[in-house]
Amino acid sequence: MVPEAEFRSYYGRPVLKAPVWHEPHMPTYLYMGGLSGVSSVMAVMAGLTGHERLARTARVAAAIGAVAGAGLLTAELGRPSRFLNMFRVFKPTSPMSMGSWILAAQGGLSAVAASTELTGILPAVGDAAVLATGLTGPLTATYTAVLIADTAVPVWHEAYRELPFLFAGSALASAGAVGMLATPRAEAGPARVLAVVGAAVESVAGLLMERRLGPIGEPYRVGKAGRLMLSARVLTAGGGLLAAVAGRGRALTALSGLALTAGALCTRFGILEAGRASAGDPKYTVVPQRQRLNT
Repeated sequence: MVPEAEFRSYYGRPVLKAPVWHEPHMPTYLYMGGLSGVSSVMAVMAGLTGHERLARTARVAAAIGAVAGAGLLTAELGRPSRFLNMFRVFKPTSPMSMGSWILAAQGGLSAVAASTELTGILPAVGDAAVLATGLTGPLTATYTAVLIADTAVPVWHEAYRELPFLFAGSALASAGAVGMLATPRAEAGPARVLAVVGAAVESVAGLLMERRLGPIGEPYRVGKAGRLMLSARVLTAGGGLLAAVAGRGRALTALSGLALTAGALCTRFGILEAGRASAGDPKYTVVPQRQRLNT
C-alpha cells in the first residue's frame, strides 16, 4: 500500500508567511466595520419609513463602529502615521488603498450624521450625510472580505466567492442585534428582520464555502479555528431563531442580540485563525496548485 503523501517545505519552513495581524485588534476591526456599514443602511431605511427611534440608534451605531474601527486599525498598524500614509495614493486596483478611503469616507459621514442627530444642529446636513452613507455603508461592510481574499492565504483566497456574502450576512446580523438591543421593542421590528436575514445569509454562505472548498477548507473545521467557527454557527443560528420571536419579550431580545453579537465576533476570529493555520501548513498551498495544473 502506498503511504499517504507528506507535504514538506525546505528546512521545514512554511511555504507562505503566516498573517501577522494581531488579536483582538484585527478581528474586532472587521466586526466594527461590518456593524458600521450596515447600521448606516439601516439608518437610511428607518428614516425613510418613519422609524425615527431606530434611525437614531443606527446613526449612532454607525459612527461608533467607524470611529472604533479606525482606532483599532491604527493600533494594528502600530503608529498613526502608517494609517495616514495610506492616503498618499488612490489606487482602485488595491483593496487596501480603496478600503482606507472607504473607511475614511464612512467615518466622516457617519460622524456628521450622528452628531447632528444628537445635537439638533444643522439637521439637513446630517440627513445628507446619512444618505451618503447609504452608498459607503455596503462597501464598508464587505470590502474587508475582498481585502483578505486578495492574498495568497489558501483558505481566504480560495473562498473569494463566498467570503463577501459571509461578511455581509454577519454584518447584517450584527447591526440588527445592536438595533434590537438599543431600541424599544415596539419600534425595533425592522432590526429584528435584519437580524434574521443576516443570520440566514451568514449560515448559508458559511456552509456553501466549506462544502465547495472541501479538503482545502479543513482549517475552518479543526483546531482553534474549527471551534470558533462551530461556535459562530451555533450562536448565529440560535440568535437568528430567537430574533424571529424577540418582539414578545425583553429577555428574548437580549438573548438574541447577545448571541448574534458573539456569533459575529467568533466568525471574524475564526476566519483569521483559519488563515494562520492554512498558511502554516504546506499542503494547503501545494494541493490547490496541483489541482489547477490537472484541470
